[in-house]
Amino acid sequence: MSSKYKILVIEDESNIRNFIETVLDANDYQTLVATTCEQGILMFSSHTPDLVMLDLGLPDKDGIEFIRTIRQTHTTPIIVLSARTSEDDKIEALDLGANDYITKPFGTGELLARVRASLRNNRPGAGAGSLPGEKFTLYDLVIDYDRRMVFIGSEEIKLTQTEYNILALLSYHTGKVMTYATIIKEIWGSADDGSIKKLQVNMANIRKKLGSKPGDNQYIINELGVGYRMNEENM
Repeated sequence: MSSKYKILVIEDESNIRNFIETVLDANDYQTLVATTCEQGILMFSSHTPDLVMLDLGLPDKDGIEFIRTIRQTHTTPIIVLSARTSEDDKIEALDLGANDYITKPFGTGELLARVRASLRNNRPGAGAGSLPGEKFTLYDLVIDYDRRMVFIGSEEIKLTQTEYNILALLSYHTGKVMTYATIIKEIWGSADDGSIKKLQVNMANIRKKLGSKPGDNQYIINELGVGYRMNEENM
């Protein structure tokens, strides 16, 4: 059906590729497959998919090269699927333009949740706060963009200007991992030696004011050593 989302899977390991293809097909996505970086670039140009799922360890080139090439001209969401677990690898992929990074092995539920979040964020008009009167809602959290006010249920939560800007930024990109560097650049414009600590202090204050307890990921998920992600559940 032409109304199906087209997802390009670039993965050279046949067992993982077949698993992903089976899961996506069973959930009514149209799946395209490639096994090398070059083949992936050609298929991307030919089929203009709605989403790309990309392995980094490809036989001809590193998957990072695919991200660099595509991001020159396209904003199509890219989810990295990789066995690489180092923070540096995750940060590089995300800063170059990947929308999400899933470490292998992964389960069906997580895979589909990340797919839904990436597709949702890329739909026309998905930029939260871009329309007059638009509000963001997650569980009992409400952000009123026009009034720059935040509520938990009916109770207004008093945030500083910086705290509000951080929370709003994460909500604009719900489901996407925002690296420390990206958040710092958007909020403060430039970085210094204390930028990450300053961000972490502000984030701790935000989570405390929202009533989040240590280890509670109801609203904001901490991607350790990488950045933060607004929870996409219940959206």
